Amino acid sequence: MERQGRVIPASEPPPAVAEPAVTPATPRQPDSATLVSRTVTLPETSLGEKRLAVPVFEDDAVIDIAQPNAKKQRQIWRRFVDRALFAVEMLAVVGLVFLGVQMVEDIGRLERETASAQAQAEEIRRAGIPTPTATPQLEISQFVLPSGHTPPTGPDGGQFNFDEIPEHLRSLAYQQIVQPPISRPEPTDDTPIALIIPKLNINHTIIQGVDWQALQQGIGMLPNGVTPSADEGNIVLAAHNDIYGEIFRYLDQLVPGDKFQIQTRTGVYTYTVTGTLIVEPTAVEVMDPTERPTATLISCYPYRVNNKRIVVQAERDDL
Repeated sequence: MERQGRVIPASEPPPAVAEPAVTPATPRQPDSATLVSRTVTLPETSLGEKRLAVPVFEDDAVIDIAQPNAKKQRQIWRRFVDRALFAVEMLAVVGLVFLGVQMVEDIGRLERETASAQAQAEEIRRAGIPTPTATPQLEISQFVLPSGHTPPTGPDGGQFNFDEIPEHLRSLAYQQIVQPPISRPEPTDDTPIALIIPKLNINHTIIQGVDWQALQQGIGMLPNGVTPSADEGNIVLAAHNDIYGEIFRYLDQLVPGDKFQIQTRTGVYTYTVTGTLIVEPTAVEVMDPTERPTATLISCYPYRVNNKRIVVQAERDDL
């Protein structure tokens, strides 16, 4: 080491080393490159989810963990507002659906009423068209048995059944339905005024006529001029079975041998049942005149179906 000059003799002082000049320290302006960053973990939210940790600088970090209650209240209020808005939206949807259903029903009812009015107007128009030959005055009872109507449980309820009328005669039938007799013949001393059937607990007024309006009032009588006191002829009485009082509801319970009475102003005439028939609505021959004093009771059949007729035939007792 001496040969290399690396040993300093002890008698020689060590060479002086120049100390660097001391420069007064000047404070540095902080910049983003020299700032120290750290990660702050915020408290968990009320939903159990953690907010993401984000790096912030010491000089710029603003942590609102000092106000946890205010933040929680804002969250609760926001959640309440969201639920209230959702409830309002659901009510609005339900209201729209209800209005839509009502609109469809109203439109359907209006269409049915319009179609019915148009059909009636068309029938009236056709009835007014002149024909090459004179049209004879026809009565409904000449081509269909009385008391015909649709079932009361059907879409339109119990109404006159035009389907039973031949198509080429429906306009005439319609005229007789919408234009009932203005007046009915005044009863005489021999005119039937009441029908009494003890077995069926019936004691009801007889109305002259078998049109729709007559059968609304009670038991209608075919205006064929026959009286109970005559020595011949067929008294035809009709009534409904499931509408307007259901007067003939249990007519099918009458059997041969049962009795009933027809009352006039001057007397009471007793009849005995001879038979019961189930016929088509067009079997008008059951109303034909007879050579003996008879009575015929007619109603729709079966109950609330009304596509047939039940006919009860009887003869006067004092023969």
